[in-house]
Amino acid sequence: MSAQPSPATTLDKAPRTAPVSTTAHPADVRITLRGHLRHTGALIRRNLLWIRQDPESMFDALLMPVVFTLLFVYVFGGSIGQALGGGQERYVQYVIPGMLAMMSMTLSQGVGTGFSQDFNSGVMDRFRSLPIGRGSVLFAKIAVELGRMLFATAVLMVVAVLVGFHIANWPGLFATIGLSALFASSIMWVFLTLGVMLKSAQSVQGVGFLVLFPLQFGSSIFAPTASMPGWLQAFTDYNPLSTLADAARGLMVGGPVAHDLWVTVGWAVAITAVMAPVAIHKFRTKS
Repeated sequence: MSAQPSPATTLDKAPRTAPVSTTAHPADVRITLRGHLRHTGALIRRNLLWIRQDPESMFDALLMPVVFTLLFVYVFGGSIGQALGGGQERYVQYVIPGMLAMMSMTLSQGVGTGFSQDFNSGVMDRFRSLPIGRGSVLFAKIAVELGRMLFATAVLMVVAVLVGFHIANWPGLFATIGLSALFASSIMWVFLTLGVMLKSAQSVQGVGFLVLFPLQFGSSIFAPTASMPGWLQAFTDYNPLSTLADAARGLMVGGPVAHDLWVTVGWAVAITAVMAPVAIHKFRTKS
C-alpha cells in the first residue's frame, strides 16, 4: 500500500504564484485617460441628477442675476449714469458686462460649499474608496458649476434686454462668456481647496464672502474707478475683476480690449496653475 503524501509535501510541490496584495489603496491604481474621462462623465451625471432632485439649488443662479440687475439699474442707474455722461440707459450699457464678471466670482463659491457638504455627508469618503481618479471628482464639480454659470448668464441677458441693454456685438458677447467661464473655472479651484480644508459649508461661505465682497465692490464692475481714492484705484488696477469687467465692456459694447483681455487670461492661468495641484493634493490626503 503506497504511502499518502503529507500535506507539507503537497504544498511544496504545488505551483507557486505571486501573492495577491490586499492592501492596495484605490488611489494607487493606475487609471488611463479614457478611464478619467469615463469617471468624470459619470460624476457629472451624478451631480446633475442631484440638482434634478433638489431644484432649489438652482435658485441662486436664477434669482441673483434678476435681483442684482434690477437693484443696480433702478436704484443706482440714474445717478451713476449721469456721472458717465448719460442716464439710466447709459448705465445699463456699462453695468451689464460687469455683471457677467461678478457672476463668475459669486457662483464659483457654490462649488466649495457643495464640496464641503459632500464631505460632511460621507459621499466623498465613498468616492475616495473607489478606484477612480481623484481629479475626476474635482473636474466633474467644476463642469457642473460652469453649467450653472451659463444658465445664470442666459437669465442675466434676458433681464438685461428687458431693461434696455443693446447687444451690438454678438461675437463679443460669446467671447465674453468664454472669458468669464475661463476665469470662473480658475476661481473654483480656490473654493474647492477651501471646501476640503474647512469643516463646514458655512465656513466656506463666510471666508468666500470676506474675499468676494472687497474684490467685487473694489473694482470697476458697478462704477468707474476714476472718482475713487488713489489708494483704492491702485487696488482696482491689480484686481482681476476690474480687468475682466473692462474686457467684457470692450468686447460687448466697444472700446480697448487687448490689455485687459490678456491680463485676465494671465490671472486665470496663474490661479489655475497654483491652486489646481493644491486642491487635488488636499483632496488626496484629507483624513
